[in-house]
Amino acid sequence: MGDGAWNFLGHPVSREELDLIRSVVGDFAGLSREELAATVCEWLGWTRPTGRLKARECREWLERVEGAGLITLPPKRIGRPVGTVTEVPVTAWGERQPAMTGTVRDVAPIGLERVTTPAARRLFRELVGRHHYLGHAVPFGAHLRYLVYAARPQRQVVACVQFSSPAWRMAARDAWIGWDDRTRARHLPRVVNNSRLLILPWVRVKNLASTILARSARALVGDWRGAYGVTPVLLETLVDPARFDGASYRAANWIVVGTTSGRGRGDRDRQAVRAPKRVLLYPLVPDAAEQLRRG
Repeated sequence: MGDGAWNFLGHPVSREELDLIRSVVGDFAGLSREELAATVCEWLGWTRPTGRLKARECREWLERVEGAGLITLPPKRIGRPVGTVTEVPVTAWGERQPAMTGTVRDVAPIGLERVTTPAARRLFRELVGRHHYLGHAVPFGAHLRYLVYAARPQRQVVACVQFSSPAWRMAARDAWIGWDDRTRARHLPRVVNNSRLLILPWVRVKNLASTILARSARALVGDWRGAYGVTPVLLETLVDPARFDGASYRAANWIVVGTTSGRGRGDRDRQAVRAPKRVLLYPLVPDAAEQLRRG
């Protein structure tokens, strides 16, 4: 069967979309089949009218594509479905602490620790679930999470940062790069989304957010390459202008390139109308756009 003959639940899968699927499966070998299916659905906008991903159907479809010899999936394994809302713990660790004020110098050094242990995952889930306005959900596909610690006046968590898969289509980002569909499908795995940045509400330290953004961007490159074998060259994020002005991102040299359309994350879910968000980008290398445009 030729590349152009595939359909997913009545949706004709284009050659560009199949290229993207091959990139996801080939580049992110550390993901499970469930995580790969969720990533494909997220990027290609394969969602139900409710906005939930068609991940189960996509996993079965990927297995049929594998049977045709077009891709090679990782071995099957059992895990929690990605994208599901998890129970948020409520413990003393997530309670409001005494106010922390001053400057970064007053609380330095600032340390980032990757979330890798069950205890760290529980703490991250509680802090983000209780104190971030978007709450906590199991991230789609490839992702890294960090707990951020201040050393003074005593060592304590002051922030949480999460990086995950990028949006499949984002007009402002794609225009800045100069992408067509096929080139985007080939190079999208080299873009990473900063999907959560939480400064804990009792922490009011001047320039802390921009410092964390700069530190986490530097740490991410090696950590993402080590975890997934892909070296990212560009970060993206969305800022809700009704809640935030994005000053911390701009102070960390992120670039405002436009706004979203107000549709779903993949810009294909026409029924999920949302408030437009500002699109900000952070090139991890000086020639990020050029690298992402290459054939």
